[in-house]
Amino acid sequence: MFQDEARFGRINDVRRCWAPRPVRPLCQAMLTHEYTYAYAAVDVVSGELDSLILPHVNTHCMQLFLDEVGQRHSDKRILMVLDGAGWHVGAELRPPPNMRLLSLPPYAPELNPVEHVWDELREKRFHNRVFDSLDALEDHLEIALRDFEADHPRIQSIVAWPWIIDALLN
Repeated sequence: MFQDEARFGRINDVRRCWAPRPVRPLCQAMLTHEYTYAYAAVDVVSGELDSLILPHVNTHCMQLFLDEVGQRHSDKRILMVLDGAGWHVGAELRPPPNMRLLSLPPYAPELNPVEHVWDELREKRFHNRVFDSLDALEDHLEIALRDFEADHPRIQSIVAWPWIIDALLN
């Protein structure tokens, strides 16, 4: 499984959108410094996605996420591929018994397919949207992540990169 975190906040992404002539679409803009974080791990072979919304990115929250994934897949052995974030390498981080951690090379986010899941999520579910509160944003994020978790073929089409599949199956 590959793992990553993403920050979601009350800063919207205003983009161009389609509207019939002569209608001119009206998009609100918001810049508020309130954030929440989504943690995700994906099985690149099956497209299975596990996610959790947590208030911070730190070792404690990372531990909660790893424990949750380990519990959800208690009957499997997991090799969890992580980027080089500081909270991924701390001595306090203890993977569950059925999980081993493997770090990607430093400064190489392009090697982590979960980054593309975040791109898809932001593009399809978050552009041109304004949220009245952080709770409203978290509710929307929860629904979007549940939809993504249920759509294995879609996730697989995003993350099943040939070089990863070849390395795993050969």
